[in-house]
Amino acid sequence: MKTKILNTTKNDILQAAAIIRSGGLVAFPTETVYGLGADAFNSEAVGNVYKAKGRPSDNPMIVHICRASDLGQLTPRLSPDIVTLIENFWPGPLTMVLKKKPEVPDRTTGGLDTVAVRMPDSRAALDLIAAADCPIAAPSANISGGPSPTRSKDVIADMDGRIEAVICGDDCRVGIESTVVDMTGEMPTILRPGIITAENIEAALGKEVRYDETLLKGSLHGVLDPSSGAADAPEGFKPKSPGMKYKHYSPKAEMTVIEGNRDNVKKEIERLKGLNEKLGLKVGVILFEEKAFIEAAHDFFARLRDLDNEGVDLILAGALSDTDGVGFAVMNRMLKSAGYNIARV
Repeated sequence: MKTKILNTTKNDILQAAAIIRSGGLVAFPTETVYGLGADAFNSEAVGNVYKAKGRPSDNPMIVHICRASDLGQLTPRLSPDIVTLIENFWPGPLTMVLKKKPEVPDRTTGGLDTVAVRMPDSRAALDLIAAADCPIAAPSANISGGPSPTRSKDVIADMDGRIEAVICGDDCRVGIESTVVDMTGEMPTILRPGIITAENIEAALGKEVRYDETLLKGSLHGVLDPSSGAADAPEGFKPKSPGMKYKHYSPKAEMTVIEGNRDNVKKEIERLKGLNEKLGLKVGVILFEEKAFIEAAHDFFARLRDLDNEGVDLILAGALSDTDGVGFAVMNRMLKSAGYNIARV
């Protein structure tokens, strides 16, 4: 398959929209990461997204819309809390899990009776959805299991020859995937952390928001044993959000997260770097400033990609504080990238 390389001009957006309408696949920029889009109501096209990514078919997709009124195609009713979140956070990096209408294909939702929906804060994405005139189902535009792409060159490296087109826009502003909050139960529950934090959502709703327990399995300071998050979820577990079940974000190199007092972390990274280089290994380091949470979110996946391209054998990463909401979201990705391989100093 010849992959078209498009830009964000009106003509190129119209070309991409025609591909979506005809059942093809298009990668496109959002404010979080690049998405790999198909018509959410075209079950065959959505199936081809799974094939292009090598993605397990029970891993649900996020449906992207360009107008709040489009929710009527996807879910039967909106609660006052859902409306409040729309008013406060859309367009933006917040995904809501809602009860789905029967018309939404099971393939799009991973066989669930819920659908995950968001309205991206990206002009190119919104223009594409509007021109395609359909909700677009779009996971991240990378080979399943690898780091999410935040630059067009990362998408092309993974998807060239696998999909019909890539819209090349700016580097993604946020850099990690959207926050996913389940709005189908009595209490809003965060299934995947992101740049919009639990505190942000609580402030908007005026009520408590909790984290799903599977997230705390991967938290350095969570109430559950972090080692229990290292393996895939147990048989029969049906994830309600991307990122809950399967191995994610992994670079080609082995990776270790160093956690502890900041000075001790720096010393241990230098010690391990020197030791492994004496053994003939090429070592890469990811170490953000202590409270640079927004910068870490923006740069983390790109740093993993760059180190892969440099051919490093080992990545040593300094942990961020996961008591900060954005730090928690970045650590969710960092620990999964490392397969929960943590060294404490």
